[in-house]
Amino acid sequence: QVQLVESGGGLRQAGGSLRLSCAASGRPLSQFVMGWFRQAPGKEREFVGSISRSGISTSYADSVKGRFLISRSNTQNQVFLQMNSLKPEDTAVYYCAAATSSFIVTREYEFDNWGQGTQVTVSS
Repeated sequence: QVQLVESGGGLRQAGGSLRLSCAASGRPLSQFVMGWFRQAPGKEREFVGSISRSGISTSYADSVKGRFLISRSNTQNQVFLQMNSLKPEDTAVYYCAAATSSFIVTREYEFDNWGQGTQVTVSS
């Protein structure tokens, strides 16, 4: 088990930027593939992006490709989601998740540790 705590959410205008952080404790972050998901009101939770254990490989949903960037610091036990060119449709609760996988994964069921989420609201 690893405990995950997200931070950095808030309110931004469309076109703005926001950086989310996810702090891990309990086990070294280097043991996990890390992912970000989001859930908008009335919608199912959806994949945003994930990053391999080493940080070399990343995968993104088409809706955020070119705007969002995932990075990680295994020494600091943190993962980050840099969100640029924000759109109102990016409004959601954003969740950090960890997967005990040797290779990068993207499906919700492949992640077995979840944070509580942080709210991101983008106004038009």
